[in-house]
Amino acid sequence: MMTAFLNISNGEAIDRKKIPHLPFADFSENALEIVKKGGKPVQLFAYQDGPALKFMAVLRTDKLWVAGCDAPESYPSLTQTCEPFHMFEREMAEQFGVQPVGHPWLKMVRYHANYRKVKDVFGNHYKEDIPGHYDYYQVEGNEIHEVAVGPVHAGVIEPGHFRFNCIGEKVLHLEIQLGYQHRGIENLLCTVKAKRLPILAENIAGDTTIGHSLCMAEAVEALTRVQPDKGAKIIRTIALELERLANHIGDLGALSGDVAFLPPANYFGRLRGDFLNLALLISGNRFGKGLVRPGGVRFDLSDDVRKTLGERLKELKPQVTHVLELLFLASTVRDRFEDCGRVSKMDADHLGLVGPAGRASGLAYDVRRCFPTEYFGEIGIPENKKFTGDVYARARVRYDEVLQSMSIIQSLIGQPVETRIVNASDFNLAPFSFVVTLNEAWRGEVSHAVLTGNDGKILRYKVKDPSFHNWNGLAMALRNTGISDFPLNNKSFNLSYCGFDL
Repeated sequence: MMTAFLNISNGEAIDRKKIPHLPFADFSENALEIVKKGGKPVQLFAYQDGPALKFMAVLRTDKLWVAGCDAPESYPSLTQTCEPFHMFEREMAEQFGVQPVGHPWLKMVRYHANYRKVKDVFGNHYKEDIPGHYDYYQVEGNEIHEVAVGPVHAGVIEPGHFRFNCIGEKVLHLEIQLGYQHRGIENLLCTVKAKRLPILAENIAGDTTIGHSLCMAEAVEALTRVQPDKGAKIIRTIALELERLANHIGDLGALSGDVAFLPPANYFGRLRGDFLNLALLISGNRFGKGLVRPGGVRFDLSDDVRKTLGERLKELKPQVTHVLELLFLASTVRDRFEDCGRVSKMDADHLGLVGPAGRASGLAYDVRRCFPTEYFGEIGIPENKKFTGDVYARARVRYDEVLQSMSIIQSLIGQPVETRIVNASDFNLAPFSFVVTLNEAWRGEVSHAVLTGNDGKILRYKVKDPSFHNWNGLAMALRNTGISDFPLNNKSFNLSYCGFDL
């Protein structure tokens, strides 16, 4: 592919002088050309470099591409031509007050005053860090009514507001308003001491502890030229697959409950606890907190732990297989799952859906296969794509990945795993450098991008959770469905509020 963008590798530290700094017109033209030919944005963000505001883009095809430019105060929206830029442009408008002229859906993302303290592009009608007025899309007509759900929900659900435009029971449009969990993570990552970075990263989204921790650790390792040993890579791979197992199992249990099929719902709930306890066995924490650190891991995989892991997986695998069959062979379950909440391959591609949500609609992309890190380059990861794009397909992707993840872990613990324990928490980053890291967390592509200044301090730390891409997929899934299908569709995506809100 001929492009002015620079080809880089996942987790490769680059001297910022080598990154093409283009005139905005060339930056825009090249980015659009890559996406028009099937590429997707991984990162598109603004950052303050001294008095200058700049843009940086990382795009993916079968390779990764990066380039930057000086940021104009306003510019022709990229979203007008290529929809996958939609959320990125809204985010930059909110964070830095730049105007994507002609953006078809320019609204706030997280409700915080922009970092430059200049007048915002939304009419300046909201307070810093407090969700305020929001101009919802409205459908007019005598038969139209709106249904508002949240932001306060029953139980332990995080805050988010859902606004349905309905005609009778049919949903014409769902608008999702988030931002209630905004904590300023990206700014904190730029200002805290080095030893605090792992603590913040593993708490970006608690159910994606390993996914975000890996991206942070790999970025720091690239910028410090420190490489984990083979044993650490194996343990990290096992931890990421255990995280995938626990969450996929939990999601299948939630889907069982939403169609009132309680035996597998209860069974899956117990099994999820079993997999969380395996993470506890390895790291001392059920979510894997404290395990991944720059340079390696803080806990090894002794022969006793490895033996226990093997025994428990051997015991759990037939149980998991049995309850999966119990759920998927039930005709009443299939009747509710099939044709519910369809997202076509074309819509999924335009929205840039990732992870199980994307694979359920026919998009085969999986970071473990396309841009492998840790030990995934030694493992054959199947495509797992489906074609119906409905609740059944999103559930079936989880079915397949649960069994695959168990097999991956069993293959990795067959031989002794030796590693050097890492406890050092202080490090110096390479000055004037850039790195982007990607990993396939259980919801899909997680990415961290880090820019350092001349002094080696972090100038910009950009975080992207897969939910950033996928919330609009949920809205699309509700088009022309019954409003009573919302809980089932919502569970089939099971997206993160705090991972989105940062």
